[in-house]
Amino acid sequence: MFKRIDHVAFIVKDREKSIHFYEGNFGFKKYYEQNVPVPTIEKIVYLKLGDTVLELIHMPEGQTNQGFHFCLESDNFDEDYARLKKAGIPIDTEAHPAGTREPSEEGWRRVVFVGPDGELIEFRG
Repeated sequence: MFKRIDHVAFIVKDREKSIHFYEGNFGFKKYYEQNVPVPTIEKIVYLKLGDTVLELIHMPEGQTNQGFHFCLESDNFDEDYARLKKAGIPIDTEAHPAGTREPSEEGWRRVVFVGPDGELIEFRG
């Protein structure tokens, strides 16, 4: 039986820019990078935040990530929201109340920011 999602992958045009973006703004850390024997992919980079892994597929000529999103959980929504907004990261959907799927989520809010390659970064808390 399956246990969990191992990682989330998406295309990036500028590998170093994306690594810097996710390390500097969200606390991810690069832990592995590899060359790939596929002509359209330059490298694959893995970033980790706790048990969450992002796979950045470096394709300078690749497609955009329209319609793609992932969601992080924040332990301090107001602080994280203010910091990312101050950093000038574009907002797709302003902060608003989130649906309560479980009792522990009572009073949570959600917001959606836009990453360097059009990926949507939601966070709740």
